[in-house]
Amino acid sequence: MKVLSKSSEYGLRALLYMVRKQNEQEYVSIRDLSEQLDISFYFLTKILQTLTQANLLVSYRGPNGGIAFKVPPEKIMLSDVVRVLEGSDFFDKCLLGLPGCGEMAPCPMHEFWKEIKGALKQEFDTTSLAEMGHNAQIRSLRLIP
Repeated sequence: MKVLSKSSEYGLRALLYMVRKQNEQEYVSIRDLSEQLDISFYFLTKILQTLTQANLLVSYRGPNGGIAFKVPPEKIMLSDVVRVLEGSDFFDKCLLGLPGCGEMAPCPMHEFWKEIKGALKQEFDTTSLAEMGHNAQIRSLRLIP
């Protein structure tokens, strides 16, 4: 089941990669991110611009430029990233995309999705990028397809 858009998938992968690289360098090249993660440079640039406009990242132009965290990854929850890239109502949306879905006018997936969505929201609200990145590094989890 696919729940997150490509923007969120790629955004989270890029940010988790940046968490891994954080001790090595302050700014990470978007070109390097694109190549290392096998993501379109232009699509990734658009995603990172959105995260920069949301004040989670800062960008710097020039030969040693790139993208860096404006907010420490310990203070960025997975839900912060998802809300920026999916919309602030992500955890309130119908799984089937039906407007007005709720207790009064539920879709066929409503009860099923309500419980899963609640658990997912709880995990995303309480897990930071730093925690997820640290876990990925310790367990040698992959970010590349």
